[in-house]
Amino acid sequence: MIPVTQADIWFIYDGDCPICTHAALAFKIRQHYGQLLTLNVRDNLCHPLIQQINEQKIDLDEGMVIYAHGKFYHGAAALRLMASYGRVQNPFMFILKSLYGSNTLTRLTYPWLRGLRSDLLRHKKVPQIDNLRRCERPIFQDIFGETWDALPPVLKKHYANRPYTEDKMAVQGVLDVYCKAPLIWLSVIVRRLKQIPVCNENAVPTTVIFQSDPNTPAFQFRRTFYFQQDPPYQFVSRMICLKGNTLVEEMRYGLGWKLQYRWDGEKIILSHQGYVVRCLGHWIPLPVTWILGAGYAEEYALDAERFSMVTHISHPWWGKVYEYKGVFQLS
Repeated sequence: MIPVTQADIWFIYDGDCPICTHAALAFKIRQHYGQLLTLNVRDNLCHPLIQQINEQKIDLDEGMVIYAHGKFYHGAAALRLMASYGRVQNPFMFILKSLYGSNTLTRLTYPWLRGLRSDLLRHKKVPQIDNLRRCERPIFQDIFGETWDALPPVLKKHYANRPYTEDKMAVQGVLDVYCKAPLIWLSVIVRRLKQIPVCNENAVPTTVIFQSDPNTPAFQFRRTFYFQQDPPYQFVSRMICLKGNTLVEEMRYGLGWKLQYRWDGEKIILSHQGYVVRCLGHWIPLPVTWILGAGYAEEYALDAERFSMVTHISHPWWGKVYEYKGVFQLS
């Protein structure tokens, strides 16, 4: 193992990310800054530099790191350092120095580059590095924060899945599904898009599987509704944490709604924060709440194995236009 000295510059990158790998190969520093060394994180998780990165709580899934003169530069700061120290010997370094030569351009372009990286890894089904070992705790433990320990046992089991694993939890129940105009007029379109089931029927047997994704920290819902006159209908979505207790429930074609989770001492409340669409790893706001209405959901424990839930969409003009509610049993 090459010793770490402050005279050298270390480029610490994700070897499974094509952008990071290309950057590592293209980066050339001016000689008087010292020797450039590269470190593929996936092959060197026990390296002393990686241990220092972990101690400083630097998330390698959020961007590359450069170690120079005894300091760590992460993400956008690493690219700024590359632009300052690098030599223009190839098109990549020319683009890098053009985009990251100023703080303003860095702030504007880096989030899109990070989003593109995340999408590339997701489509390649490459697991996250998870150097901070977040997979040891349930996904929702950090989302609920200090109130996690106050959750009833049945709701803790419901949200017990860990990220980057194959954890799976299934529940079975019966739901009443309600829909009225104008949403019911769009039933054909909504069904073709595999969004929420748009119909009116009571006592619909329903199975929901909560599943982790080995490659991402997402929490997937796979709901199957068994309607009387129709074949089983599947509605799939996944929860992605943005920050704190704010998440996006992403459905097909990158459509989703932003929401906040909270425990009010009696029930879990999911409150509407607007509609969004995914584009290059970013969530673009869709100003359509005045057309579609605002979503809302809540869950509360009935006993150690059962919980009740309700989800509805309310419009400021037409009132409640959609709802499904019922009781689920852990299975």
